[in-house]
Amino acid sequence: MVRAIVGANWGDEGKGKITDMLAQKADIIVRFQGGSNAGHTIINNYGKFALHLLPSGIFYDHTTSVIGNGVALNIPYFIEELEGVISRGIPKPKILVSDRAQLLMPYHILQDTYEEERLAGKAYGSTKSGIAPFYSDKYAKIGIQAAELFDDRILDERIEKICLLKNVLFKYLYNKPEIDKAELKDTLHSYRDMIAPYLCDTAAFLNNAINDGKDILLEGQLGSLKDTDHGIYPMVTSSSTLAAYGAVGAGIPPYEIKEIITVVKAYSSAVGGGEFVTEIPDKAQADELRIRGGDKGEYGATTGRPRRMGWFDAVASRYGCRIQGATCVALTVVDVLGYLDKLPVCTGYEIDNKIVHDFPPSSLLKKAKPVYEYLPGWKCDIRGIKDYKELPENCRRYIEFIEKQIKRTKKRHLKKNAGSMEHPQTTVMTIACMNMAKMNTTVYMMMIFMIMTVLTMAGVTVILQTILRMSFFTY
Repeated sequence: MVRAIVGANWGDEGKGKITDMLAQKADIIVRFQGGSNAGHTIINNYGKFALHLLPSGIFYDHTTSVIGNGVALNIPYFIEELEGVISRGIPKPKILVSDRAQLLMPYHILQDTYEEERLAGKAYGSTKSGIAPFYSDKYAKIGIQAAELFDDRILDERIEKICLLKNVLFKYLYNKPEIDKAELKDTLHSYRDMIAPYLCDTAAFLNNAINDGKDILLEGQLGSLKDTDHGIYPMVTSSSTLAAYGAVGAGIPPYEIKEIITVVKAYSSAVGGGEFVTEIPDKAQADELRIRGGDKGEYGATTGRPRRMGWFDAVASRYGCRIQGATCVALTVVDVLGYLDKLPVCTGYEIDNKIVHDFPPSSLLKKAKPVYEYLPGWKCDIRGIKDYKELPENCRRYIEFIEKQIKRTKKRHLKKNAGSMEHPQTTVMTIACMNMAKMNTTVYMMMIFMIMTVLTMAGVTVILQTILRMSFFTY
């Protein structure tokens, strides 16, 4: 079975911990998007680790870790991170890297850095990991796939095009040194040698694993509110952070994702710029929560920057769970809040003197003010408690209040097997065409003519023609 583990908020929800916990019984863990721009913090018997490119299941010798085609593959960073964990006593993990993953290059990092410098006070708060330029190049079709490292003819073509375009930017926009073609080719050759032992067709590997009934975890990076389409645009990441993209970034059918575990933080935190409605305005309050929170404080796993701190935002979390398609929710870091007398929970936004409960686009989010309800605190340390019934009553009330807020959206009730026979003629005809493909050409054409004649009289010519056309090219 395939499970996706994704975040509902701004990232830093504790996805790595949940992945690490579930990895104990998993066979395969897959990173499907993003790159080294965000980190997952893991604390185990080996120590504390901030993973960036490596999947969070590398600590178990029974698992296989996969870096999917949707990941921004920084090869030197990958090798350095792998060697780093091995040097700390971790048995060398089994890792496969997609031969369709595209390469994050040094010039992407330079471009990211130069652009942040150029924007100055209007910068996006990038981690300067090269992610935005990488994905821009990928979709502009001037990226380099890992498999292309082994074909010098293709590399030469790529290098010419890349240097032509990048050097215009570097020289005339940023006033920086140009990329040297020979140096770039040498770099790519060194990358080829580094990554060769790990490359394979991971999509084929994963689909075979699904057929064999393996337990697969898809590990997402960042959270719903940093998604390119559905997040706080433009202060978002450059890849999709949603579970739906897990199928694309791993190379598996979307219907194979059976469970979507969406991680929610018991308070809010964010790194970088962008709208953050429940951000705590009082510096002393924010500092106290930051110091108490996370793993020895709320600081970015990649940059070390202090995270912006806020109270629980039910509007944002409900939205984040909805667009992820959450089948269950994992609530983390509740224990951090034990010092508070009362706990604010944002249950709505005030925008233009109206109370709204649906998460708005960024243009309206800029105007939003939080509407709070206050719940009593439990004023004790709950760390170590593993039985829900043993939690203090006020702690359970807080958790249950959040649960109700997240479930606020009305459920749609569907009839059993509804839609399965919505277009029965389509299903029948698809099967018919598949069978006809085995016939000789004469019989095939006669059958098509007869069926079209009959169905034309029944008024379904267009449907049939479409099906036949598809079937003809497929078979």
